[in-house]
Amino acid sequence: MSPITSLVQSVDWLAIAPPTIAAAVALAVLVADLFLPAARKPLLGWISTAGLALAALFLLPLLDGDRRTFCLPGHPDACSYVADPFTLVIQFLVLGGALLTALLSIDTIKDHDLPTGEYWFLLLSSASGAALLPASRDLATLVIALEVASLPAFALVGLRRGDRLSSEAALKFFLSSVAATAVMLLGVSFLYAATGNLHLSRVAHALTALPDPRLATLASAGVALTLVGFAFKTAAAPFHFWVPDTYVGAPLPIAGYLSVVGKAVGFSGLILVTVQGFPSYADVWGPALAVLAALTMTVGNVAALRQDPRRAHSAVRLLAWSSVGQAGYLLVPIAAAGYAHNPAHAIGSTVAYALMYAAVNLGAFAVAALVARTRPANRLTDYRGLYAQRPLVALALGFFLLCLAGLPPGIIGLFAKVTVFSVAVDAGLAWLAVVMAVNVVIALYYYLQWTAVLFRGAEETEEAGAPQAAPTGARPPHARIPAPLATAIALATVLGIALSGAPQLVLRFASGALL
Repeated sequence: MSPITSLVQSVDWLAIAPPTIAAAVALAVLVADLFLPAARKPLLGWISTAGLALAALFLLPLLDGDRRTFCLPGHPDACSYVADPFTLVIQFLVLGGALLTALLSIDTIKDHDLPTGEYWFLLLSSASGAALLPASRDLATLVIALEVASLPAFALVGLRRGDRLSSEAALKFFLSSVAATAVMLLGVSFLYAATGNLHLSRVAHALTALPDPRLATLASAGVALTLVGFAFKTAAAPFHFWVPDTYVGAPLPIAGYLSVVGKAVGFSGLILVTVQGFPSYADVWGPALAVLAALTMTVGNVAALRQDPRRAHSAVRLLAWSSVGQAGYLLVPIAAAGYAHNPAHAIGSTVAYALMYAAVNLGAFAVAALVARTRPANRLTDYRGLYAQRPLVALALGFFLLCLAGLPPGIIGLFAKVTVFSVAVDAGLAWLAVVMAVNVVIALYYYLQWTAVLFRGAEETEEAGAPQAAPTGARPPHARIPAPLATAIALATVLGIALSGAPQLVLRFASGALL
């Protein structure tokens, strides 16, 4: 075999189908936008939604086993793309979250006069990068996938032209993310210089036996810098400062997308580099992530508790700070994996929690998008009397909030929190379990307070003096819910109920999805 022939790699097109389909539809939508008249532009939304559904359907043929492609010739264990169970469950979360975001976006684009073609191209491009990341098994592909998922998100946040909040949010998101990416790239370059490898399996092997103490120091710096980069992507404190303003300035579907898909990207990347790339440094990243988890959940929940219900956009701000607190819970099992001989169960708890969080948090953002159609300021006080106006919507939001709080009938939320708590105790992190328990109690207050507001009568709404003057062109409170928005709320509710019906199956599947 000639040297040139030995460098040729075969491509498993079925394995890479989900992110490839999303990317191909993104390009098709961008080209179609040039030729479609303005009256036909809404068709692009349905094409994009169908493309995301098709990409998700192509996960089904991959369930029969691991598939690997872009492997080094003669080294089948060193591959850049691996479609294993962990990859598939995260891709399902990403594509499902993007699909719900697409349903929320169809009417948002029309209401806010957003550029249709650009919006759908950016959303699909970001989703393709997010779907690529959990399959990445070398540091270069990992960073590229992370940036493909992140760069379109900057533009999506700032897509509301002439809106000061949107422009400021996009700028803050962009600058802080670029700084984090620069730090991560420096860490990756240090690791490559120390180990001479980019594939995670080979980096892990090389880190166990570095011949020169100077290389060990360089590798340690690389590990630390890489973890800092992913800490930003997961919105872990103190790298969380961009979250509230970004969520408020972004279109609501994009805020929901960042809270779910953005976190899935960050956490899947963090899991891959720690558990598969840096297992020999578990005694370093385990305690570090435990401290980050405690700090993140505390900062997020305390800030959410302090939200003024009458402040403009207080509902979105509360969801933003809540997402920071939830990120702390998601970090707990990853930290516990640093203390475990077999980290699969601990990581499975993070994956199971992420599935629960994705469904109910997107559902909460869907209801927020519905309320924003008549109450653009989206204050918490605007949700008073929602049950009297829209009983099913109020019940759905109450269910989502109880799931996030971990209370029945949100069984999946309760089960997820108990599982994470038990993983921390089993790993010997009793202090972290205590911190988590305190934070769960803090979160109960603001989740239950919001839930109670939904069921207060209309008379109380008027007495509170908080009804806003209806903006020009605002829809009446009882206007018909757009079909895409109603579908998104219904899908999130059904998924939350289904997960609550069989929470142990979710954990069993998630625990077998890695390593």
